[in-house]
Amino acid sequence: MKYIDVHCHVFPENIAQKAVAYLQDYYHFTWQGTGLIGDIKAGCREAGISRSVIFSSATKPAQVPHINDYISSLVREDPELFIGLGTIHPGYPEHMAELDRISALGLRGLKIHPDFQMLNIDAPEMMPVYARTRELGHILLFHTGDPDVDYSSPRRLARVIEAFPGLRIIAAHLGGYGCWDAAEKYIIGKDVWIDVSSAIRFVGPERARHLVLAHGTDRVLFASDYPAVRPKQAQLDLASLGLGPEDMEKICHLNAEKLFGLPSCG
Repeated sequence: MKYIDVHCHVFPENIAQKAVAYLQDYYHFTWQGTGLIGDIKAGCREAGISRSVIFSSATKPAQVPHINDYISSLVREDPELFIGLGTIHPGYPEHMAELDRISALGLRGLKIHPDFQMLNIDAPEMMPVYARTRELGHILLFHTGDPDVDYSSPRRLARVIEAFPGLRIIAAHLGGYGCWDAAEKYIIGKDVWIDVSSAIRFVGPERARHLVLAHGTDRVLFASDYPAVRPKQAQLDLASLGLGPEDMEKICHLNAEKLFGLPSCG
């Protein structure tokens, strides 16, 4: 089986340890990776990952151009393994120029983490960003769902899906981390991709299988959420759903190849 992992966080060496410690405290479970690029590469080798989509989210406006430059540099160093997504921040003053620069840098879209960026997914000020992203043909990967805050709720994401038909959106964590009832109500079955990152072990294989099949396996993507989960563990989690080989091929690589316009891993 071939795998493309569409959800991997990476951090510069000077902040990785602090970032992972904060995220562990926030989500209340032990993370499996260091968040460093060398550890991602090791995890890809261990699990036989063909391509890995990497990103980092700006939590301050000033971080935006530096993170985009950093992710672009990692992709240039290993273009056969890495696909990069850029970042934007609601407080960054030059959204349109940075979206064009993200394209020029060779990044394939945006990762938005509404909870840590304190951004409502459906905020009016983000609508021009989504419109330009659609024009550029880029992909938007949203962290979706948090039982403690409403920034990333499936309900808010559903409004963006409705407002921007054709916008290529990935709703992470089976459409709503910790909010899977809302995900089923607002996201499942809609014209959007979902990924399986940091979801199966929390919602349970039976409910996860139901959500995957209800959404349709043509729009489900393999993802680890590294460094929360190493790719090898994510593979085991996905296998626990007991899906057939045709559905597994779609989820593990065929859907991502179609979405990102990649040649078959062969």
